[in-house]
Amino acid sequence: MGKKLVIVESPAKAKTIGKYLGKNYMVEASMGHVRDLPKSQLGVDIDNEYKPKYITIRGKGEILDKLRKQAKKSDKIYLATDPDREGEAISWHLAHILKLNEDDNCRIEFNEITKNSIKNAIKSPRQINLNLVDAQQARRILDRLVGYKISPILWKKIRWGLSAGRVQSVALNIICSRENEINEFVPKEYWTIECAIRKEEEDKVFNVKLTTKKGKKVEINSKEESDEIINELNQGEFIVKNIKKGTKNKNPLAPFTTSTLQQDAYRKLNFSTRRTMSVAQQLYEGIDIKGHGTVGLITYMRTDSVRISDEAQSNAKEYILDKFGKNYIPKSPRSFKSKKNIQDAHEAIRPTNIEITPEVAKDNLSNEQFKLYNLIWTRFMASQMSSCIMNVISVNIENGEYGLKVSGSSIKFDGFMKVYDYNTEEEKNSVKFPNLQEGEKLIKKSIEGKQHFTQPPARYSEATLVRTLEENGIGRPSTYSPIISTLLDRKYVERENKSLKSTELGFIVNNIVSQYFKQIVDAEFTAEMENKLDEVENGKKDWINVVDEFFTPLKESIKIAEKEIEKITIEEKVTDVKCEKCGKNMVIKHGRFGDFLACPGYPECKNTKPIIKEIEASCPKCEGKVIVRKSKKGRKFFGCSNYPECDFISWFEPSTKKCPDCESYMVKRYSKTKGNYLECSNKECKHREYENDNNKE
Repeated sequence: MGKKLVIVESPAKAKTIGKYLGKNYMVEASMGHVRDLPKSQLGVDIDNEYKPKYITIRGKGEILDKLRKQAKKSDKIYLATDPDREGEAISWHLAHILKLNEDDNCRIEFNEITKNSIKNAIKSPRQINLNLVDAQQARRILDRLVGYKISPILWKKIRWGLSAGRVQSVALNIICSRENEINEFVPKEYWTIECAIRKEEEDKVFNVKLTTKKGKKVEINSKEESDEIINELNQGEFIVKNIKKGTKNKNPLAPFTTSTLQQDAYRKLNFSTRRTMSVAQQLYEGIDIKGHGTVGLITYMRTDSVRISDEAQSNAKEYILDKFGKNYIPKSPRSFKSKKNIQDAHEAIRPTNIEITPEVAKDNLSNEQFKLYNLIWTRFMASQMSSCIMNVISVNIENGEYGLKVSGSSIKFDGFMKVYDYNTEEEKNSVKFPNLQEGEKLIKKSIEGKQHFTQPPARYSEATLVRTLEENGIGRPSTYSPIISTLLDRKYVERENKSLKSTELGFIVNNIVSQYFKQIVDAEFTAEMENKLDEVENGKKDWINVVDEFFTPLKESIKIAEKEIEKITIEEKVTDVKCEKCGKNMVIKHGRFGDFLACPGYPECKNTKPIIKEIEASCPKCEGKVIVRKSKKGRKFFGCSNYPECDFISWFEPSTKKCPDCESYMVKRYSKTKGNYLECSNKECKHREYENDNNKE
């Protein structure tokens, strides 16, 4: 029997699969796409049914030569690229290069990289799905037409290096629209009233909020109104009107899709979408786990389905029964509804082997791999467990014509929260109060009116932007991370306190695209285009017609834009840094590797220098200046300006304050629950000081 060749995308995947298939198989990696449209030209024949011109990607020549040689030695070739449109397209390009017959059963796919799934896939090869290829090709051509037809207009009218994108421009428009809402927001004053009360025979105080007047929701718009109500409450008595007790079921969340994984990883782990997908790829492709060998720990991580296989459900049920008992198994297997208009090609993201718990795998995983795997494992396990049962209590208190209310909750049975804890805002703010009786008179300790102002809508974070894109049907699981990365790389958007904020450049680009290419930034139009691509995938639409319907009106918009848009000059920001060569104030320029300082006297003076940001604190070692630096991976850290003579570095910003306990320097930290705080840099000293209160630890 001759050798069989299996081609995958990555070396890590090839290594894992090679161990499963044995010596009769050669497993090679294509290193992703091998052919694409040329970078130097449009690469699409607009006058010939949008025929694409594919060329070999630079640097892939040696890889393809090796694959051709291996193919000649092989009796059978299997194309085992990822189970989605991109993967199908890579297989189609490989088949073309290796001169395989498209009608041959050469394509295999699997949702998880485990021994059984790989061997089952080898037994069931199929033909390349040309509908999937057409859908990917249509998307690629649409994106190329937008990028290569609109971007040059931005180069001419603003500056070189800018870009527009079919989905990217919608995302930018969403961020800019939110920023406009914030800028136009006019805050309105309102007041709330809170009463601290207690039982007559107890000292423990609990707070209740004023909610109604004469049975209607109360609205307080000024201090005068607040003071008047407080005066009336002081003259009255607080009587327990009624008490409602009961239980409610709290159901687990569905297992992760790409979108929900990115959102949860951002909220809980502070992972960017790019970092999440990179780590998930590693978990999917395979890691050597002691006692289990090399195994893909999770199923395919690009999915918008919450469907789970019967086998996975059965395995989870057995594990739950063994580890937690029958009370933790729901009466019937859980199923979750996927959203409309999803591809549903494969399952939700879940562990491939429930027995490989995060703790079992921990010693073989990096810190970030462990964190993400733990998130995926616990979310899946919780999704297959019993509901949490909550005790809930609501107490209505009356004082004359005013009504006050307080609610509380506690866990009666933890259910799925045994492994995966999540609380609503209401539960986080739950009040603990004593046993009360209807008609009971309560003693007032204090009544306080609090002034508030309505807040503008919050800026998008990576998590909330991904959720918004998904809810509006914009893009697909594989596109969320690249969209955000492109907006940041192009300087259209910047991060500010974990939020995404449009820059001046972002506003300028968005204004041009919104004015002249309305369909590009229209969320409904973009979502409809995604639906049409899905119909191409399902064989219901011809890809050429879909592209033509999009591009025909776009051509006219491009002609108008080229004539009407005037040159826009963005004023360079002048700094107080003097040029050492000619004495002029240097300006901030934007380059390929980020911002830098340049002399405005160019070309006569070509002096440039990096931007150095100093902080207030001095170096704890040599009293030099502490400056902000970036690691090779782009992570911010703080170091001494006298490097290499002084080797001081810190991941956290040093403060000007010294620890009162040990005299070490303190660093600035942040906690979701406590806000900003200072922490002693000495690991043996646990001293902390919080901004929000006077507590010191």
